[in-house]
Amino acid sequence: MNRRHSTVRRLLGSTIAVALISIMWAAPCAAQVTPAAASTPPDDTPKISVGATIFADYTVQQQPKFTDPITSEQVTLNQFQVGRSYINVTGNISHSIAFRITPDITREAAIGSNVSGSYVFRLKYAYLQWNFDDFMTHGSWARFGQQQTPWVDFMEGVYRYRFQGQVFEEREGFLSSSDVGASFHYNLPSNYGDLHAGVYNGETFTQPEVNEQKGWMIRGTARPLPMSENLRGLRLTGFYDHDMFASHDARTRSIFGVTFEHKYANAAFDYLWATNQPNPASSTTDVRGWSAWITPRTAIGWEGLVRFDHLEPDEAVSGRKRDRTIAGVAYWFPHQGNVSTALLFDVDNTKSDNFSPVQPTRRLIAVHALLNF
Repeated sequence: MNRRHSTVRRLLGSTIAVALISIMWAAPCAAQVTPAAASTPPDDTPKISVGATIFADYTVQQQPKFTDPITSEQVTLNQFQVGRSYINVTGNISHSIAFRITPDITREAAIGSNVSGSYVFRLKYAYLQWNFDDFMTHGSWARFGQQQTPWVDFMEGVYRYRFQGQVFEEREGFLSSSDVGASFHYNLPSNYGDLHAGVYNGETFTQPEVNEQKGWMIRGTARPLPMSENLRGLRLTGFYDHDMFASHDARTRSIFGVTFEHKYANAAFDYLWATNQPNPASSTTDVRGWSAWITPRTAIGWEGLVRFDHLEPDEAVSGRKRDRTIAGVAYWFPHQGNVSTALLFDVDNTKSDNFSPVQPTRRLIAVHALLNF
């Protein structure tokens, strides 16, 4: 009996030892063959969102005086205005296909129109966008439809004061913020800059195409020091727009710009060269101009705006120039996400020399309001 129990104990001990050795050997092996966690597939759920942008202001035209159409007296014109009201409809059909539709409700200014002076509905943006994040750098895409143009869209992203007035090149009528066409955008690796190029009708978003000519636009931006804590906001930008009024009638624009973004100030300087020949019978007009501005800011929402624009609309006419000075102070309300709300008090003074007919000095004093979400 004792011999039998001894044999059983030996067999049981051997079995337990083998089991322990098997468990100890299997554990690291199991850890080695555990499959990696599966990658998260892209979200292809269709999405749509609606936002709005409102520019409103109260403006006093201090100079020149305005002739009252009823009394014929010289008065100081002052008025409440809604300069822009956008309805922004954006969305994704999938992670690679997006769209935007933005109607613009603005005042009709056409003389003789049966809606003259009324607020009318027009289209500002309407485009499809193919995102190339799957096989290019993040933020690379192609667009087709009525969309932003390369220079104005870039500069306004730094300037942020379109609700006061347009950037220099658009305000003087050389470029538009929107046009119909096709474009491609590519972000350079490691945040060294980007490239935006496209072909557009060239007639701006307010007019249909009038001939076979197209505007070929390209903007290249370099960020020399993306890793520097203090200088990563520095960017150098070149832009070129090749277009024709008609065959052989040049309409070209070249711009070089330097921009700087910092938590305590944004600033920029850009220089414009432009050539215009509206028809074969007219001579070519060479235009030069530049704009410089800075927006110093505090950590509690207060921000300044100082801007100076200089334009020489025809180099062949000595002394013909237009200078614009803008100075103001703004308060940007605390916000979350992409919501922006601001109030700006500013003085906008424009002086034109040697123009025919004579253009008087124009001084506007205004309070501007922005709401964007």
